[in-house]
Amino acid sequence: MFTDNPFSGLAATVPPAAMQGFVTAMIFLVAGGTLFDLWHKGSALYFFATRRAAAKKRTRQISSGAAASIAMKTVLVDWLASGEFCTLRRRLAHLVTMYGFLAYAIATVLLVFLYPTPDTPAPAILPVLWHVGALMICIGGYWFWFFIRVDVVAEGNSPFRVMRADLFVLSLTASATLALIWSWLESAESSWSNLFLGLYLAATLVLFGSVAWSKFSHMFYKPAAAWQKRLEDAGGSRNNLPAPADKPAAFGAPPRHARNY
Repeated sequence: MFTDNPFSGLAATVPPAAMQGFVTAMIFLVAGGTLFDLWHKGSALYFFATRRAAAKKRTRQISSGAAASIAMKTVLVDWLASGEFCTLRRRLAHLVTMYGFLAYAIATVLLVFLYPTPDTPAPAILPVLWHVGALMICIGGYWFWFFIRVDVVAEGNSPFRVMRADLFVLSLTASATLALIWSWLESAESSWSNLFLGLYLAATLVLFGSVAWSKFSHMFYKPAAAWQKRLEDAGGSRNNLPAPADKPAAFGAPPRHARNY
């Protein structure tokens, strides 16, 4: 199963052009949904307005070398290592899911566009990447959903309580899970494969079609926000949070929690 290209077997009933058209449509849904999200929420206007305000309040000049170093740190720490997460478990779950999704998505594009039929056998590594990527999504997604979510772990809510904010992780995990089940049924030549193919496509359509309402688009502009934050810190213009207060003793008053003792 892990070494079989499921899309080449599908070519017997579905034309490669149809598969390629579906993948292309998903790419356009991601691009369009992200642009709509930026426009609807005003994230782009807020980002550039904040950047202009920070530039005016900058107290230190940032050299080209420092700017390059900041960009490198943003890529290595904030993007590739998900440095914004405070807890190790949350970071690991995010990284497993993120790298699994990248492997899964890239392998899907290559398999569908370059090796869609049995006449064009794919390199052995690509089906492995596709299956391992989907498996990593499942591991990271289910780990987060059942054991890491704040409303489940800290607030004691049911893990089956679903909100709109959960749309991204649920549709992503469902798509990867159904992809693995469909691939297994396809390799076993089961009559159930067509049913799970339909479910897989439906979950994938929800995943990419709901970009404007889910957290999918965050993966595109979070690195830009992290880069801007580092620039503000380096330039001394960080002003969206109040400065840390001095100790109460400095004002001649005991700490608030000690006043009643």
